Amino acid sequence: MNLLTSPLPDHLTVDGLAYAINTDFRFTLRSILAYEDPELTGYEKRTVLLSNLFIVAPIDLEAALLQAQWFLDGGNPPSEPTDDPRLYSFSLDANLIFAAFYQTHGLDLTTAQLHWFKFLALFMDLGTDTAFCQLIGLRKRIKNGTASKEERQAARDMGGAFDVPEVDDRTQAEKDQEADFMRLIGAVK
Repeated sequence: MNLLTSPLPDHLTVDGLAYAINTDFRFTLRSILAYEDPELTGYEKRTVLLSNLFIVAPIDLEAALLQAQWFLDGGNPPSEPTDDPRLYSFSLDANLIFAAFYQTHGLDLTTAQLHWFKFLALFMDLGTDTAFCQLIGLRKRIKNGTASKEERQAARDMGGAFDVPEVDDRTQAEKDQEADFMRLIGAVK
């Protein structure tokens, strides 16, 4: 998807039918926040995504999810999953992201009207001098083992504000099985 030459999508096509979508970045961020929520099952996360994105839900939910993924990815073709660690979280880092948008682009996200694709383009161009980008750089150095002793200490001092948990998209049944197993081996009471 080329923002310079292509119109921004306001609908997605599922089974040959055009379905209007919510394009404002807030709707998409709510869906991403649901994916970051460890209390929700994979089914619940997908339900939140489809209900936030589509104004009227398509019949074919699997095809709708493929289109939704394309939209979340900014109109780019799907990429292969990687084992790269997560370096930011829209829930954990919300205030720093807000400040970085304001510092870099002069944009107040509380009042901005932005299509998701525009939000993504601006997000990818946040200034390296912002606290958010500096935190991401530190997280990356910690996770790849290149951080200095002082940086590792700074990360420990940040405690829970530093670590970004990986997304857990297991089903509730899978979570229950793990909990049962952990109880059996005495790891959890």
